[in-house]
Amino acid sequence: MADPVGLRERKRQRTHDAVSAAAISMFLEHGFDQVSVAEIAAAAEVSKPTLFRYFRSKEDLVLHRIADHQGEAARVVRQRPARQSPLTALHEHFLAGLARRDPVTGLNDDPEVLAFHNMIFSTPSLAARLNEYTVRDEEALADALHQTAHMPDVLTARLAAAQIIAAQRILARENWRRLAAGETAAGWHDTARAAADTAYRLLATGLGPLSAGAT
Repeated sequence: MADPVGLRERKRQRTHDAVSAAAISMFLEHGFDQVSVAEIAAAAEVSKPTLFRYFRSKEDLVLHRIADHQGEAARVVRQRPARQSPLTALHEHFLAGLARRDPVTGLNDDPEVLAFHNMIFSTPSLAARLNEYTVRDEEALADALHQTAHMPDVLTARLAAAQIIAAQRILARENWRRLAAGETAAGWHDTARAAADTAYRLLATGLGPLSAGAT
């Protein structure tokens, strides 16, 4: 006999995916601000109340695609091998993302992925919601550093987390910008990897050059 709970969950997931796919397709074709929630609901053949049971806001129709990465840096720190430093774990994780062309690293030149990122960065309400994700990532990473990385001072953990998350964000945005300008993911990979190495070296050693006197 079929499991009714399992069937309901699969049906719910199908509806969730159908609504999101319809929304993102319409946003990419017409622009985020030009498409209404009512139009999305009609295209997905659901009511507006049903749509809002799956997604709390119009912005969440887009940003749920990156929800799997929420708190990722904190998870990497918590799950790292016992003798591995947090920065080494995060560095290796970022390089692995570049190698597999993970969109979150910015190094993915699929046209829809490029258009998706452009929509987020060029739409104020989406950029603002993305910033909320960033703040939560910083908080989660700070907590992980405080608990697992011998950082008893909470402020120090928060400062470190903010710098790490900012470095990852800037690296990803630069990769996307270069690909949007015409570079290929394969052609840009080595440069992106070198930039990541530089960023993590700065994180590890501090900004010593900025403290030196003028020459």
